[in-house]
Amino acid sequence: MDLLFSNDRPGHYPPSWYAATATPPAPFAPLRGDTRADVCIVGGGYTGLSAALHLAEAGLSVILLEAHRVGFGASGRNGGQLGSGQRMYQDDLITLMGEPEADRLWALAEDAKALVRDLIARHGIDCALKPGVATACFTPGETREAHAYADLLEARYGYATERLDEGGMQALCPSPAYRGGLLDRGAGHLHPLRYAFGLARAAVGAGARICEGSQVLSIEEGRPATVITAEGKVTADHVILACNGYLGGLNARVAARVMPINNFIVATEPLGEDAARVLTQDVAVADTKFVVNYFRLSEDGRLLFGGGESYGYRFPADIAATVRKPMVQIFPHLKDVRIDHAWGGTLAITMKRMPYLARLAPNILSASGYSGHGLGTATHAGQLMALAVQGQAEGFDTMARVPAPAFPGGAALRSPLLVLAMTWYGLRDRLGV
Repeated sequence: MDLLFSNDRPGHYPPSWYAATATPPAPFAPLRGDTRADVCIVGGGYTGLSAALHLAEAGLSVILLEAHRVGFGASGRNGGQLGSGQRMYQDDLITLMGEPEADRLWALAEDAKALVRDLIARHGIDCALKPGVATACFTPGETREAHAYADLLEARYGYATERLDEGGMQALCPSPAYRGGLLDRGAGHLHPLRYAFGLARAAVGAGARICEGSQVLSIEEGRPATVITAEGKVTADHVILACNGYLGGLNARVAARVMPINNFIVATEPLGEDAARVLTQDVAVADTKFVVNYFRLSEDGRLLFGGGESYGYRFPADIAATVRKPMVQIFPHLKDVRIDHAWGGTLAITMKRMPYLARLAPNILSASGYSGHGLGTATHAGQLMALAVQGQAEGFDTMARVPAPAFPGGAALRSPLLVLAMTWYGLRDRLGV
């Protein structure tokens, strides 16, 4: 079974609030016949589109192959949060990598946020970018830990966040579940699908060629390499894999380290005046559950709430019911609210929850495994790979030095073992451990 086609109609965006409020580019023709390019990119999400844009701006000939439509996967379905730092907390990165390398990773993460803002401004991408992401804590102990982390960021990097006690969190997010947290106004949130469409239009405007409906079946390594689809092939000096959770069997080394999982989001009916009982400011929120709850208000006053995960190929039959359960735990007063949209998406995680960037062959690069932190990181990874193709690999090499152990048992056993682990962490969440 192929995740590319397990839950979605070929070439159709899922019926999400994002798809209902975005205008896609006109469809791009599939690849037919043989063609030649400096660089062939596999995957039309943030990573691939960013790589295509930056390579085309540098004057290289670029062809991007996408099995469905641009922004079809996680790039067009996620929570829209542009977070600070790397996916792993900075103190943990210092322990893992040492201070100089961890500091370089912090700087790269700041570059990622700046890049997203710059691309939006430079290309006039209408994606409702707003500042502010809050971390919501369930206990006083979690709040103290969050505030200590804020102290580290301010002392080490001069990066300021707002520390929220219980009263401050309640003033921002009047949920009975939360006891404090942080507000990071240097982070942000946006409409993820409109952002992806903006990147696609910019890439094409810079001279990149996009082929939709062009699933890659195999890649023949060599110099040049050959990328093969059902109806054609691309001979390219360089290949970039930008597939994330939809890699399938294209590369065993990546598949052993990057695992697809599914996550789900709902959009309620417009809440009207009741929106202030969810959030009093136009910021996004992610909480401290291991299976994280994340939410924000849409431009038309709906609650966009993400929660719940699955680890097989199929989405649940009733996504709305799956997400309503954690939503009502956070906002009991919404137990009878109408849900107008419910959708799922496939992202990808790694053992360390850090992205996996790798040089798979001298002329084949890959970036994936963003672990729920992909909006800025994936956009940046595309730029870093574009620079590496041009011989400027410092940023790419820094990210590639992050340890990336294979899942136990590799691709064959990663799913059942992860189910056991996530069942345990889900129990911890329910017990408040």
